[in-house]
Amino acid sequence: MTELAAQRQSEPEAKGARPKAALNGARSFWLKQLHSSHWISAAVSLTGMILFAVTGITLNHAASIPGDPVTVEQTAALPAPLLQRLATFPEETTQPVPDAVARWAAEALKVEIAGKPTETTPEEVYVALAAPGGDGWVTIDRSTGETLHEKTTRGWIAYLNDLHKGRNAGTVWFWFIDVFAVACVVFAVTGLGLMFLHAKGRPSTWPLAALGLLVPVVIALIFIH
Repeated sequence: MTELAAQRQSEPEAKGARPKAALNGARSFWLKQLHSSHWISAAVSLTGMILFAVTGITLNHAASIPGDPVTVEQTAALPAPLLQRLATFPEETTQPVPDAVARWAAEALKVEIAGKPTETTPEEVYVALAAPGGDGWVTIDRSTGETLHEKTTRGWIAYLNDLHKGRNAGTVWFWFIDVFAVACVVFAVTGLGLMFLHAKGRPSTWPLAALGLLVPVVIALIFIH
């Protein structure tokens, strides 16, 4: 009788232990998944987050950071055969210059204009060469072949600021910003999941999270007009 009673007494404990073990197993699974996704997204977005955080500061203080522009000009004369080739170019168009003219510009002026749209008139061909941290352009006089290349740079801070904004940075950088943004979202969401799983042992978790939400909302409502 004693053994039977002990067995019956232990049955509820065993039954109660199974859900607890299953709960711990599920918690361990999600902890493992969240930790893996969190550190991978952190590794992918680490350099980008540092860059965007630092340039966020420099953009916020752009008016107080000196950045004297430096302008460099180059001139050259388009060879006669290419000038004749340009004579067959449409009088008004936005299509790129002929490949032979683009190759000459790359050799003579060290500038890439191949495939770039133009602002062509009967008098000249104009190619805009905007870039992060600066601007530039090339003009070709259609009657004389006189070619002028001007490039203006505003320093490394302006360059990094333009990367932050995606200004004139090209298609590859455009897609990099999207991938980086997704990695940051994964990093933040998995961090939130880890906070949820650890919050029971860390009472200050949700008050601090609420404060992180409340502060920008209060500033936006009260101080931004």
